[in-house]
Amino acid sequence: MTQPAQQIRVGVDIGGTFTDVALEHPGGRSSAKLLTDYERPERAILAGIAEAASEAGVALSQIGQVIHGTTLVTNALIQRRGAKTAFITTEGFRDVIEMRSENRFEQYDLNLELPAPLIPREHRFTLPERIAADGAVLLPLDPAEAEALAERIAAGGYEAVAVGLMHAYANNIHECMVRDALRRAAPDLAVSISSVVSPQMRELPRFNTVIANAYVQPLVSDYLGRLVSELQAADIAAPVFLMHSGGGLVSVETAIDQPVRLLESGPAGGAIYAAGAARAHGLTKALSFDMGGTTAKICLIEGFTPKTANTFEVARTYRFKKGSGMLISTPVVEMVEIGAGGGSIAWTDAMGRLRVGPHSAGSEPGPACYGRGGEAPAVTDANLALGRLDPENFAGGAIPLHPDRAEAALKTLGLMLDEAAFGITEMVDENMANAARVHTVENGRDIAQFTMVAFGGGAPLHACRLCEKLGLKEALIPPGAGVGSAIGFLQAPVSFEATRGLYQRLDTFDAATVNAMIAELAEAANVFVDRGAPGAPRVTRLIAQMRYVGQGWEIPVELPHRAFSAEDIPMIVSRFGEEYRTLFSRIIEGLPVEVTNWQLTVATQVQPVPPAARFDDGAPATPARHRRFFDAALRETVEAAEVPRAAMTPGMKIDGPAIIVEDETATIVTSAFRAVGQGDGSLRLIRKEAMR
Repeated sequence: MTQPAQQIRVGVDIGGTFTDVALEHPGGRSSAKLLTDYERPERAILAGIAEAASEAGVALSQIGQVIHGTTLVTNALIQRRGAKTAFITTEGFRDVIEMRSENRFEQYDLNLELPAPLIPREHRFTLPERIAADGAVLLPLDPAEAEALAERIAAGGYEAVAVGLMHAYANNIHECMVRDALRRAAPDLAVSISSVVSPQMRELPRFNTVIANAYVQPLVSDYLGRLVSELQAADIAAPVFLMHSGGGLVSVETAIDQPVRLLESGPAGGAIYAAGAARAHGLTKALSFDMGGTTAKICLIEGFTPKTANTFEVARTYRFKKGSGMLISTPVVEMVEIGAGGGSIAWTDAMGRLRVGPHSAGSEPGPACYGRGGEAPAVTDANLALGRLDPENFAGGAIPLHPDRAEAALKTLGLMLDEAAFGITEMVDENMANAARVHTVENGRDIAQFTMVAFGGGAPLHACRLCEKLGLKEALIPPGAGVGSAIGFLQAPVSFEATRGLYQRLDTFDAATVNAMIAELAEAANVFVDRGAPGAPRVTRLIAQMRYVGQGWEIPVELPHRAFSAEDIPMIVSRFGEEYRTLFSRIIEGLPVEVTNWQLTVATQVQPVPPAARFDDGAPATPARHRRFFDAALRETVEAAEVPRAAMTPGMKIDGPAIIVEDETATIVTSAFRAVGQGDGSLRLIRKEAMR
């Protein structure tokens, strides 16, 4: 039976170890999980789509939409393999990106390694011009100077140019002059200007962002063009959309224009997936826990919406060390990321202490147990040695595991086999638990009030133990958890966030100027959304970045999207006070408030998530067999019932110790938990003591 093309959609997530595919069709959903092909990522995409389509019984020509998340941009910045790029800035500000913020992220490290600027000094150029913070032209740009520099760059063999002039967010007349001169001198040159890519206050993140955008633009353009061509050659003529870091979809054209928005696109899809599960179960406070082969990501979800931010760091020199990377100013789902994936490598330091990560075996060569040449012990090797993985049924049997190679790798640590395996998993679990504690505290939240939503190939293996460490009473494993990010792509709206730096003290609030700016942002955002979903119903969200006068950083405050007047000032101050009190438990009386940056997001309406029938008890599931695994809380090996995920229908239960198996992952139910099938196909892991 043929399926209507518009009802068949596919989401593809390329991770550091696995490429995940989820295909949605009228009969349900099929999936595939393959090792990532670093040399030609599109090969794994096409193979995965073909596998999922074959399982679903649909032809490739019937696919009506392809949604893709990629690590291409992140990897290009980390590995420094982007285009030969020039940077043009205001005279006197050539070294801003090298001086950074002067913060020391390791206070007592005398050998501190600061991240090198993406563009060397000899490729950074200046122009005599100056715009004031209020947009006034203090020093006009001489058109002849711009033309001469453009000719010089055109002759320099550059593939891309980033333009970041002082206060261009307030008035971009000079940046536009430079862009036009470059286009006349070299029509094929990729040109990015900061007033388009990141029109916000603070020159360091704005300069970094426009540089990163220009640096990866030729690479992304080439990759996406190649991907679309190969999809078409495979008889998939469907439109391709990209997941952006803010949690929405953009067209290929928008992704090529502003590829910096694709940073962290895969993890953003996972947060959308977790938010959908939270909504189905009425969880107003959820902790998204995404553990794959390379990293683990933790995100707060409140009111069924992932927490977002307007800046984040990429390409850290001290991996996962806050402050050691390049600060980028672009919309992003805010999460903490640590080197705790299945491929994270264990090692001992100079003092003989066991350490895990941040380096990963990835997919090439992968953990030792993959039998692909890896020799270093990894987390997957430890889980295999502890009995948590079935060597004959890993990834649905597609990747046979080698216990002997895992044991040989673990013994290189100089410990007893059981000690090494237990130590590795405990170290990883404690690292993840600590990251979750810190993240919630930094956001003024009590982690005990949250329910974990665990997904990714590794998270269901570790979810119960993590709940034990964090004191959480419950976790949720949604259906398709092993390919959660790819499923999240299918649930995301087409969206675009437009930003603008506009400084306004509320005691001198200029409503007319603010309203005009908001109207411009709405028009710009709608243009981008129309590229992907013309005429679709949509919603608009307005965020003001606010602070007390004299403070150095802002907090996001959501405001109603409408025209403002002087009468709205008390309402704006009140909303700021509510958010400030939530974060810091107090407000500062008598201090004036100001707004620095504005963010307006336009997104298409998404399909409502039907509520899931919830169960905390039911009929016992019949085990398919029994096998043994090491229960970390009990510090002993236990006899566990193994149950297929398909057997955990709504209301079916299995008390731990148990293992629930499926093709993409396995859920370890420790002795302290009960697993109960839910109405939407989720597994609800409930701490037994909480049911008393």
